[in-house]
Amino acid sequence: MNESEIIAHARAGDEAAFTRLVEIYQTPIFNLCYRMLGDPAEAEDAAQETFLRAFAQLARYDVSRSFKTWLFSVASHHCIDRLRRRRLTWLSIEDEPLEPHPALREQSAGPEEASVQREQSAAIAALLARLSPEDRGVVVMRYWHDLSYEEIADANNTSVSAVKSRLHRARVMLAGMIKQQPTPQPARRPARTALALEG
Repeated sequence: MNESEIIAHARAGDEAAFTRLVEIYQTPIFNLCYRMLGDPAEAEDAAQETFLRAFAQLARYDVSRSFKTWLFSVASHHCIDRLRRRRLTWLSIEDEPLEPHPALREQSAGPEEASVQREQSAAIAALLARLSPEDRGVVVMRYWHDLSYEEIADANNTSVSAVKSRLHRARVMLAGMIKQQPTPQPARRPARTALALEG
């Protein structure tokens, strides 16, 4: 069965078909929840709740829409609700660092590169945590899940221009936060050591 057929069976009440949809989408939905909530245990709860809500609302799903986008919409709205209820700062990202964006990963990172990647990952997570839940959601959808502007707009029940505006505002805010961070000064190598290396 292709995905459209699986969805049709699930909408007709076939629980095995819905279980198949859960198997297909559990990883991307968990990843979305994790990036938005910052805690793996809470992300797992949110992912489970997303699928429960999706199952309950499946009869109202518009088959002309992308199922993936619709499911991301359910997950994103649920995470935003959790963040609004929480009204606290994220748990320490030192305890559970987020994986870096794919652009920051290398195939075979040595110890030094791995340390740099962990620092970059922690820095990105800290910056994301300072965005509003709505801004965080569109940033995660765009840059971690590569959703198009149209898909993000669909998932958030808004317009493409509103998504672009929100992303622009989020990028400006992130750039401002980055500028406020002190730039580490490289350690200077003693002149004799440098000369010895040249010789």
